[in-house]
Amino acid sequence: MPYATAAAGAEIFYERHGAGTPILMSAGMGGSGAFWSPQIARLSERHTVIVYDQVGTARSRAGDDGVRTIAGMADDMVCVMDDVGVEAAHVVGHAIGGIVGLELAMSRPQRLRSVTVVNGWGRADAFLRRCFEVRREILNQSGPRAYVRAQPLFLFPPQWISENTAKLDADEAQILAHFPPAETINKRIEMFLAFDPGARLAGITTPTLITTATDDALVPAYLTRQLAAAIPGAQLREVAYGAHAFTAVTPEIFNRMLLDFIATIGG
Repeated sequence: MPYATAAAGAEIFYERHGAGTPILMSAGMGGSGAFWSPQIARLSERHTVIVYDQVGTARSRAGDDGVRTIAGMADDMVCVMDDVGVEAAHVVGHAIGGIVGLELAMSRPQRLRSVTVVNGWGRADAFLRRCFEVRREILNQSGPRAYVRAQPLFLFPPQWISENTAKLDADEAQILAHFPPAETINKRIEMFLAFDPGARLAGITTPTLITTATDDALVPAYLTRQLAAAIPGAQLREVAYGAHAFTAVTPEIFNRMLLDFIATIGG
């Protein structure tokens, strides 16, 4: 299994699928490349698809510097691309992974062919902070099992949860098997809520796609629309159903959306 060696001795687990123009995919809060399982088969029909576990999560090994900064996580993206031998990729990030993609677009745009942000934000507001405060409280007071058990309530539509309980139970066991220390989760949340690029977003020249589900109860669509408005030329695409993890709920819709976007920019 391939690992890319990163700063401070960290080792980043990644997978490579298919062949063609590269797509690098970065997950959200959980950090696991497995989040993108509903995308891999379809996208790898015509692209090299690279998924990875963020440092300190899932199968990646944490370094000596503790939790990464946003800039450090962008460096990790570059580290994975370098290990694969990719000069520039279409970067796709869910929520926090999208924030890291934006950081890379602002700091090293030459490493990107495009950037896609799924259910992301440019600056956390009071509502988003309250949601993450609740999630932290569940983790710190009731432990990882309660945190993981509650997670679908923030990610998926109610009916989808009801119809997919067996899958969610299986996923829960897998997530708990690789669950990072509570301190890591707490520090990651603090870092992501502090993200505030301000006017730097206006300097992004990388082709940008911003996507949102209007029934997202964790990162409301208005935050994603504000992000799109702050980036010159950004394309905004909305879906009506699927909530925060609509990439898993309606994967065929997201996959087509992404492939169409990449095709328009010669990817």
